[in-house]
Amino acid sequence: MPATLEELRAEAQARRACDLWRRGTRAVVGEGRPDASLVLVGEQPGDREDIAGRPFVGPAGRVLDEALAEAGLDRADLFLTNAVKHFTWREGKGKRRLHDTPTAGEVQACAPWLAAEALVRPAVLVCLGATAVRALLGRRVRLADVRGAVDETPLGAPATATLHPAAVLRAPDEAAGREARAGLAADLAAATRLAAAARPA
Repeated sequence: MPATLEELRAEAQARRACDLWRRGTRAVVGEGRPDASLVLVGEQPGDREDIAGRPFVGPAGRVLDEALAEAGLDRADLFLTNAVKHFTWREGKGKRRLHDTPTAGEVQACAPWLAAEALVRPAVLVCLGATAVRALLGRRVRLADVRGAVDETPLGAPATATLHPAAVLRAPDEAAGREARAGLAADLAAATRLAAAARPA
């Protein structure tokens, strides 16, 4: 496995552990502060992320930025990544690329790359959604059953879970969306307190 984030980014482009590389534009690995105390792990890059080669730059990324601001967090102080490094998609109307949930095999194929990103050595990992929970805890669970809990992981840092920012976008109405985003912000603030307790300033 690569020894630095720069090596990881270069080597990830040549990965062939599953077939997702055939359809994705590029592998999208994590970015952010290399000594971040908080690492946020999402599901996979979306259409915008696949094109840009950066995590959380599409609509869900904008929601995440809003929730981070509400939680008093600066994106520049964090490390953001995804459990799966290529965009999993199916063709929609007008040849639009629509999100498709990664399979267990695809999550497993990307596990070594997610483990390599642990060289950031965070105090706390934050699972954004159920796929990230499965990747970090090694089991399929309902997000509602683990949200806010703290679990040990094989990556050397404990993990807590919250909803994925895309869940805010899927809210049935504006009020539900505001409530979901506020819940996400509260969970991120709680994770920050956990990290501060684990790694005092």
